Amino acid sequence: MLRAGLPLLLIAALAHSDPAPEIRLVPAFPALRFERPVAMAAPAGSDRLYVVEQRGVIRVFPDRADAKSAAVFLDLRDRVIASGNEEGLLGLAFDPDFAKNGYFYVNYTAPNPLRTVIARFNVDPHRLDRAKPGSEKVILTFRQPSAIHNGGQMAFGPDGNLYVGTGDGGPENDPHRVAQNRASLLGKWLCLDVAHPADGKPYGIPRDNPFKNNRSGYRPEIAAYGLRNPWRFSYDPETRRWYCGDVGQDRIEEIDLLEKGGNFGWSLTEGDSCFRPRVGCDTTGLAMPIFSYSHKVGQCIIGGYVYRGKAVPALRGDYVYADFVNGRIWALHYDGHRVTHNRLLENSRLNIASFGEDANRELYALAFDGRIYRFR
Repeated sequence: MLRAGLPLLLIAALAHSDPAPEIRLVPAFPALRFERPVAMAAPAGSDRLYVVEQRGVIRVFPDRADAKSAAVFLDLRDRVIASGNEEGLLGLAFDPDFAKNGYFYVNYTAPNPLRTVIARFNVDPHRLDRAKPGSEKVILTFRQPSAIHNGGQMAFGPDGNLYVGTGDGGPENDPHRVAQNRASLLGKWLCLDVAHPADGKPYGIPRDNPFKNNRSGYRPEIAAYGLRNPWRFSYDPETRRWYCGDVGQDRIEEIDLLEKGGNFGWSLTEGDSCFRPRVGCDTTGLAMPIFSYSHKVGQCIIGGYVYRGKAVPALRGDYVYADFVNGRIWALHYDGHRVTHNRLLENSRLNIASFGEDANRELYALAFDGRIYRFR
């Protein structure tokens, strides 16, 4: 098992000439423990945090370091399957008008048949710290071919639409070639207009979705494709960029800038290298990652956020991400053309499964030792 305690972490500059500041990663809420936390979110202006446990439970607590307990906000264990590392309750997103309509959205894996479910719930109007389990409205569901590569991230964009990341569903090597198949929702980045249902569905298709009204049988929900397992992505409003950590297979982990209409290569490429075939693949028209690293460095990228908080000025403007397997954490700066530095926080000794932001855009790391950490 991993140690709960954490030593001082030093940022070592990989390609940066400035003096490396000292940064601590410390427990943010020392009295709280969670069971396999995989996501965290907060509605705009909220003084509460909501943590997703993979088993199917969302817990809520005040955004204070001295928080003593985390109440159950929603329990979906009766409809969630979480038997594998990549199944379960995987994503949470609050509606931009949550303060008025009480809507929030979840992404979970359900059994019999094995499938992904995107659903909307309501809060109890008499208890804002308690959702109504019976208020579920299924927005979208699709079959999963295996227990891995389920994706799971959801986030609302500046356009008010809901974005969803889907993996290729496994098993290895994308054997069904779904990531490049635009008639499949697997291996994609989806965009749904949940505020304006249309055509008998609980969502509409945004006007700028690349395959809206196509006559080729492509799914109009698709915003981008060619992804393997976009476990975590996030939007940076200052640069208007979507950052994504797409988990690789045998050799390479990658960071992509998601854009509508983009083809991010899988399973023609893995990162910036050929995959099918291993040499001589045609990369014409493919969107290449802005950064990648080999499995000599790490084996499972955990996408994070561009830091826009105030507590750690040294990280401001850097994209913070991690590797689940070896516990390394990086702070990468992308200037719009190239990565100008990629500083390393070494030896966290944690299996970091996700990152999250509070309403003030302070950044947290969620680890499978059950703690939530903050940067200081």
